[in-house]
Amino acid sequence: MSRLQTLTAEYRELKSRIEQGGGPDRVARQHDQGKLTARERVTALLDPAGPWLEVGLLVAFDQYDGQAPAAGVVTGLGRIAGRPVVVVANDATVKAGSWWPETIKKILRAQEIAMRQRIPIIYLVDSAGVNLPYQGGVFPGQYGAARIFYYNSIMRHYLRVPQISAVMGPCIAGGAYLPALSDVIFMVEGTSFMGLGGPNLVKGATGQTVDAETLGGAGTHTTVSAVAHYRARNDRDCLDHIRDYVSRLPHTPAAESKGVPPKRNGAALADALPADHRMSYDTHAVLDGILDAGAFDPFQPDVGPEMLCGHGRIAGRPVAVLANARQLIKGKKGEAPKIGGIIYTASAEKAAYFIENANRERIPLLFVQDVSGFMVGTEAEHSGIIRAGARFVEAMATATVPKVVLTLNHASGAGYYAMAGQGFDPDFIVSWPTGRMGVMEGESAVQAVFGAAAAKPENAGAVDAMRADYEHQLDAKYAAARGYVDAIVTPEETRDVLAFLLETAAEFPGPHLGAFSLGTAP
Repeated sequence: MSRLQTLTAEYRELKSRIEQGGGPDRVARQHDQGKLTARERVTALLDPAGPWLEVGLLVAFDQYDGQAPAAGVVTGLGRIAGRPVVVVANDATVKAGSWWPETIKKILRAQEIAMRQRIPIIYLVDSAGVNLPYQGGVFPGQYGAARIFYYNSIMRHYLRVPQISAVMGPCIAGGAYLPALSDVIFMVEGTSFMGLGGPNLVKGATGQTVDAETLGGAGTHTTVSAVAHYRARNDRDCLDHIRDYVSRLPHTPAAESKGVPPKRNGAALADALPADHRMSYDTHAVLDGILDAGAFDPFQPDVGPEMLCGHGRIAGRPVAVLANARQLIKGKKGEAPKIGGIIYTASAEKAAYFIENANRERIPLLFVQDVSGFMVGTEAEHSGIIRAGARFVEAMATATVPKVVLTLNHASGAGYYAMAGQGFDPDFIVSWPTGRMGVMEGESAVQAVFGAAAAKPENAGAVDAMRADYEHQLDAKYAAARGYVDAIVTPEETRDVLAFLLETAAEFPGPHLGAFSLGTAP
């Protein structure tokens, strides 16, 4: 198998394990309580056979001794009644759906997607609240749990983003403000509870003895307090009601846009990358498997050819593509060849101009990353690489059209930033299992730290440890576990995922800038 196929197989195995949540025993316990699991709820909620992109599946998988698969919450993008929606579902099979520090990050990312794209967000709440041993990473701070409620409020008051909450289990303490700040609240008879304090806390604080149903059950909140708006008989009845509710929300469907199949099918993409990540390959082979008919109209192909800029379509949707060419680039007469995957002055200038044009034309940007950084050295510095690189970064950062990123291989140095790295708020960033995100490769780091001393026998242990540490941190799974990418995608699903992301991004015609924008398009 190729390197890409091997890493894809490893990812699929890990994905399958994480999707089991807390394991068969806890799934059975959930069923015994008359409740569906989080993933069963998501499946029942979304359109049958429709797309589903889980965002943050790998988050926290390598932390807490494996006790927090997916950080106890399922977040992602799907369709209800044909329209894109965001779903957040607590996984009660994982520590009773309690909130870890990474749970907060995932919920915030889901909310940011809903805000940026102006699409409905559905919260399926089944959580015991804060995971108390880790409250220091959940409760305080600018990006602690309070930010969830801040985003709730911004969506309600300014952005008019529909927020639908279904309390399908416990919803305790501050977590109750999430549904309270939604537009509507559904509750399920016999299984849901919502309250600032449970019966035990009430007993300790006031001396009052009360059962959960009387204190904050579905009957109480739909007939006495009037906090909730709809009552359902069971989980499936609740999910059916949510589907009906979403289906009647005003929505102008996007124009039908299917396009034509790519030149290469998804399976063929599995052989697109070489066995060694340092080796060269033809980036056009990847574009052939993504773009309609593999048709790519290049922009200034003979200027800075190490950066491919051009236009194509994905499932009929126009897209402006920036991709790093990885093969050795033959220089013009009298010039030395250029190294593929490196950004030079001419290619930076070209990319900046191309982005500005796409922004004026209102065409979404697709960044296909396999970049090792900007060129260094006397010749590069004298040519003004710093200024050209700054123009590239500024053009990308200030573009208000949707930006989608696909990381194929390397995502290193300031080149990663220029190619719409996460810090610049691209609408979506996904990676193949071969993605390698870091300041630099391990060998380059060894040379930067040790120099010629790297070959000395007394430094062998430290050098080997540094290489191993870099190799671990450059793994796409490491990046996904920390939320540096929204999802890992396989070659076979790449085109369909990109098409759905572009469809979702097209929901909002205004400026795609920052986590959300209150202004209007210029």
